Amino acid sequence: MKTYILILVSALVLAVGATPLARRAARRLGLVDNPSARKQHTIPTPLLGGAAIYVATILALVLLGDRFYVSQVAGILLGATLMSFLGLWDDRRGLSPWVKLGGQFLAAGILVLTDVRISFLPWPAVNIAATLVWVVLITNAMNLLDNMDGLSGGIAAIAALFFLLFAAMSKQYLVGALAAALVGACAGFLFYNLNPASIFMGDTGSLFLGFTLAAVAIKLRFPDNSAFVTWMVPVFVLAVPVFDTSLVIVSRLRRGLNPLTTPGKDHLSHRLARLTGSPREAVLICYLLGGLAGVAATFLTQASVGEGYAVGVAAVLAGIYGIWRLERLYVQQMKPSTASHRESATGSK
Repeated sequence: MKTYILILVSALVLAVGATPLARRAARRLGLVDNPSARKQHTIPTPLLGGAAIYVATILALVLLGDRFYVSQVAGILLGATLMSFLGLWDDRRGLSPWVKLGGQFLAAGILVLTDVRISFLPWPAVNIAATLVWVVLITNAMNLLDNMDGLSGGIAAIAALFFLLFAAMSKQYLVGALAAALVGACAGFLFYNLNPASIFMGDTGSLFLGFTLAAVAIKLRFPDNSAFVTWMVPVFVLAVPVFDTSLVIVSRLRRGLNPLTTPGKDHLSHRLARLTGSPREAVLICYLLGGLAGVAATFLTQASVGEGYAVGVAAVLAGIYGIWRLERLYVQQMKPSTASHRESATGSK
């Protein structure tokens, strides 16, 4: 446990120190996110915060992690590096959604080739397919979630904290070290990213975090319980980005829009901000939901098959009701000017 704390604190300190440097570099390189009608911020804000998260995570692992475990995690770090550079390219030049998707499948393929894959399903081909889908899904979910100050970084920190707890409980050093580095790096970045943010992580950070969290979830094992139940644990830990992505997809398809290429203020955080009148409160509610989902995931680590699936079914029903309720409210709020809310199909989140 001391090693985990050392890695966490080191990543935090590195992120606190690296983020102002990334902010300065972003301004010099012109990596600035300008305000627009579909965005929350009102002043030009530097991107490249994700580079600080990436550097803090990698350095903390390389400098303080056991060399044996660092070599084991090389496949994850290679795929995460590819994902981070893909995000940097998108922040700087812009990429089509299909090129991004192809790069994400390539990075997920690196995990499969280095034997980081889902293994509880009965057929190898199905395990490989499930791994690719899971990694790409969570990567894009975290990318889509990066739509409000402090949201994506805070949810990633909460999820990584629960993964760290589970790893410590089952003595999985590799997963614990990765999770600890993510917690520290995200916490350090949040010093500058909470509302009002002075820097954004950009796709450089959100793609890196999504990919790494997905990989950590795959590596996590629960030897004291059946995989028939514990496969749900990572899904619960990452319930907020999964729900947000599901909500956006359903909402945009219902309106006849392409969910991959259509931007809009139709995310969970935007809807909560309209209901509460405060973006800060909306983000805090998302944090609370992430924490509650993590508590439910903790229960699932020890639950019987009956208990686990009862919780799982209840969560699915609650999610369906939540999407229906939020979409109904959205229709009521948007009805007076439906046509004016059709937005351009570029640069979407």
